[in-house]
Amino acid sequence: MSTIVSIATAPGIGGIGIIRMSGEDTFKIVNKLFKPINNQNIEEIKGYRIKYGYIVENDEIVDEVLVSYFKAPKSYTKENMCEINTHGGNVIMRKILELCLKNGAELAEPGEFTKRAFLNGRIDLTQAESVIDIINAKSEKEAKSGIKQLEGQLSKEIKEIKQLILDVLVNIEVSIDYPEYDTPEVQENEISNMLEKVGERLLNLENSFNNGKIIKDGIKTAIIGKPNAGKSSLLNCILNEDRAIVTDFAGTTRDTIEEFININGIPLKLIDTAGIRDSNDEVEKIGINKSIKEANDADLIIAIFDASKPLSREDLEILKLIKDKKVIILLNKTDLPQKIDQNDEKLRDITKNIIKISALNKKGIEDLYTKISEMFNLNEINLNDDILITNIRHKKIISNALENVNKAKDALKINMPIDIITIYIKDILEDLGQITGEVVSEDIINEIFSKFCLGK
Repeated sequence: MSTIVSIATAPGIGGIGIIRMSGEDTFKIVNKLFKPINNQNIEEIKGYRIKYGYIVENDEIVDEVLVSYFKAPKSYTKENMCEINTHGGNVIMRKILELCLKNGAELAEPGEFTKRAFLNGRIDLTQAESVIDIINAKSEKEAKSGIKQLEGQLSKEIKEIKQLILDVLVNIEVSIDYPEYDTPEVQENEISNMLEKVGERLLNLENSFNNGKIIKDGIKTAIIGKPNAGKSSLLNCILNEDRAIVTDFAGTTRDTIEEFININGIPLKLIDTAGIRDSNDEVEKIGINKSIKEANDADLIIAIFDASKPLSREDLEILKLIKDKKVIILLNKTDLPQKIDQNDEKLRDITKNIIKISALNKKGIEDLYTKISEMFNLNEINLNDDILITNIRHKKIISNALENVNKAKDALKINMPIDIITIYIKDILEDLGQITGEVVSEDIINEIFSKFCLGK
């Protein structure tokens, strides 16, 4: 494979910038542009060593740098690698990148370093996918989940499930070749027991996606209500900043505003929406339609009502909209005389999750957090022992594997020939191989790594 190079640090001004290079000609290219203070033959430099010196062009110093050497196979890609630690700044980093390209390197594609780590057998596909999860993590729990997958926790579970299947498949093959050494009853019991164990473990993985999705994607939460109920005030209160415009004029919010916060280490995607009411303003109508769509798509709805006024026709329309959805009702403006209370039958017909707050005085916000934690069992999500599926690709494949488990069970019940049952069992193995990357198409590999950033 060619020798690739890329800037590995984010663009912009910083104390340090890193240019990463990997491939057979890495050290040859570095030697052309790096002059260490203590010159040393590359054969004498051990891996995991850092040399101090200068990047030069035509004997003119470009920058003072540190160069890290990683010799194959003990590197991230299992190829010869180096990282040039230079002063941060677009001009210097781009100049050094250009020198690497000029001397024989090729510009890396997004995720190509991790892709080579996968292709060279250093990591499997689940571990490669965990890298992008760690980079994109929006909370500590999401980062921790990614680290556990990078450590191979999911890979280990898949490997153990596959071994359960392989042990039985070997016995099936032997019994087909030497039928006198086994009986159909013994064989059927062995297959049945294996399918039960495999099905149970796969079902646990599939069910873990409910919590895994929350950790990775967060809880999509739409804040809805009529104009001036206090939606934007609530958002500002939660964020502790003036993120949304708040005025006494109705219809100030015309579009959605999205922000993330963390509750018990879980990201909460808050969407402040336009006030829902009848309007002749075309722009406001667009915002109201978006509000309704967000409410229908949300994992959680926070419906906020002005408790200092009786329920209006618009409030009642909102109650119809949120019926049969996962919802928390907030009675806002408790700092004013109350016209609505928590025992109102119209509200309790929708949900028992009713909380009194004052967004102005920041009262009741902790009660809101507690209620969200209870509704989504956030305190029960355990990353220390549990294996959580956070990747929708993995979840779909596990669901397919479970279907094949059930097909094999059904075939066994109706006494189908052992050859037919074996086909379904082998399909389970192939499904599991798609998760770890043992049997996966090049198109899927390219699609996965295209989501990576340059330099990783």
